[in-house]
Amino acid sequence: MAKTVPVLTIDGPSGSGKGTISRLVANRLGWHYLDSGALYRAVGLAAAWSQVDLSDAEHVAACAERTEIHFETGEGGAEPRVIVNGKDATHQLRMETAGAAASAIAALPAVREALLDKQRAFRQPPGLVADGRDMGTVIFPDARHKVFLTASAEERAERRYKQLKDKGVSVTLDGLLREILARDARDAERAVAPLRPAEDAVRIDTTGLPIDEVVARVLALLPER
Repeated sequence: MAKTVPVLTIDGPSGSGKGTISRLVANRLGWHYLDSGALYRAVGLAAAWSQVDLSDAEHVAACAERTEIHFETGEGGAEPRVIVNGKDATHQLRMETAGAAASAIAALPAVREALLDKQRAFRQPPGLVADGRDMGTVIFPDARHKVFLTASAEERAERRYKQLKDKGVSVTLDGLLREILARDARDAERAVAPLRPAEDAVRIDTTGLPIDEVVARVLALLPER
């Protein structure tokens, strides 16, 4: 039954706009939304709460298995609240430390395996928009519609800088750029599910493009909607 539910995958590096675009597209379509990055961030956070060493693949994978993660959808495509083991962890999950932890544990095969079924369980009627780094290549390779968003590292750093400053987080643009470049390298070079576009994905460079235009380009790929 799940295989008949349509899926739109939107992959791309950090700061490419995939989260914002995915939420808006899901809201427009009335489909479910999966933020796979938030799952990895949540596991990293839960591991930290339990004082689990993030390099200990076995214990992090066990943490992934037992961690309860729920999304409370925001109105109009707003960022959803993320509940981790009964706690609202939305703010903590958007910190750069959570992103770094997610990138580190995402390189562990045991952790990726532990989260496989959790991610695929989001595939429910009437459809799913899945946002991540390997949605179109590993998690939903049979998805009929696949998008890979990109943007220059400089623009991605500026977007992240503005986002964090608006939330009152103290960061530097240079520091964010270094972190983004380092994360790009880790994600692209990891042995398991490296960041790369699916062969049948449509690539969209969002550098300099307004959000509405990117949303329109993505929706145009689903004429049957």
